[in-house]
Amino acid sequence: MASSQVPQIFNRRAAAAKWARAIERQTRKGAASYLSASIAEDMADRLDFMRFEGKSAFVIGDTVDALPFGIKRPLGSLDEELPGAFEEYDLVAHILGLGVVNDLPGALIHARNSLCEGGLFIAGLPGAGSLPALRQIVLAADGERPAARMHPLVDNRAGTALLERAGFSRQVVDSYPLKVRFSSLGQLISDLRDHGLTRSLKTPVPPLSRDWLARAEAAFDAMREEDGKVTETFEILVLTGWR
Repeated sequence: MASSQVPQIFNRRAAAAKWARAIERQTRKGAASYLSASIAEDMADRLDFMRFEGKSAFVIGDTVDALPFGIKRPLGSLDEELPGAFEEYDLVAHILGLGVVNDLPGALIHARNSLCEGGLFIAGLPGAGSLPALRQIVLAADGERPAARMHPLVDNRAGTALLERAGFSRQVVDSYPLKVRFSSLGQLISDLRDHGLTRSLKTPVPPLSRDWLARAEAAFDAMREEDGKVTETFEILVLTGWR
């Protein structure tokens, strides 16, 4: 169990449930998987560039099999805040889900401890700068009573500090934007559900009323470009560290 001193920002049960729903949604025709695919393919390219030849890998969240090796686990099946195997893997790769753990510093320490000497850790997740359009829409819909419907995200500087704090001997932190165009607010929300990126914060918020949804739709419509679509940005943060 996570230490009581660690702020409990996320509800683990709610997070596990949304990952389970996302896995089920991935079985449906046309389900969105572009974020996990982009992250996994980017990781594969980085490993190829580094000529990394792992013999014992542990991969969490690769829904598209872009990393065809090692032990694979789905998101939500692992408690990153608890110690795992010690010095067992030469690669730990985490796709998409590491940004929704309460004790991220502890999770990174556990990941480092599971690596053999010289082993590599790499994680890709939505970072600061993600979903600017949706954040603006939510603020407009909430009006004079904004609610904590979306959580803060890690930026490059914080990512470097977290890897240093976890004891990685070398750290590389960078990010890249992934822009996606939507014809409706409903499609944006559906894609987030497909990826398991809906809300799992512990603090309750007011339910979404019809008036709230109408204001959100109006805010989305106000952002439409000449072709009627709205561009949303996912800033993918990539954390890389060596033991």
